[in-house]
Amino acid sequence: MRKGVQWVRNAVVRVRSTACRAWTDRVGRADRGMTTSEYAVGTIAACAFAAVLYKVVTSAPVMAQLQSLLKDALDAKF
Repeated sequence: MRKGVQWVRNAVVRVRSTACRAWTDRVGRADRGMTTSEYAVGTIAACAFAAVLYKVVTSAPVMAQLQSLLKDALDAKF
């Protein structure tokens, strides 16, 4: 009787581990990377952010501040 109970437990464990492995394979495969549309949206967002950053950095007030900062750094006394 004892061997029969152990055999059933082992069978249940095998079935459960197989089912869990199959489920994680399916779920894991769904989130392994971005699709083409996600790449496209990410690329457009990055380009838009770069354009805004370029406009801000090349604006007159920011350029004046950067030039002042560089001038002060180069004129520093050591």
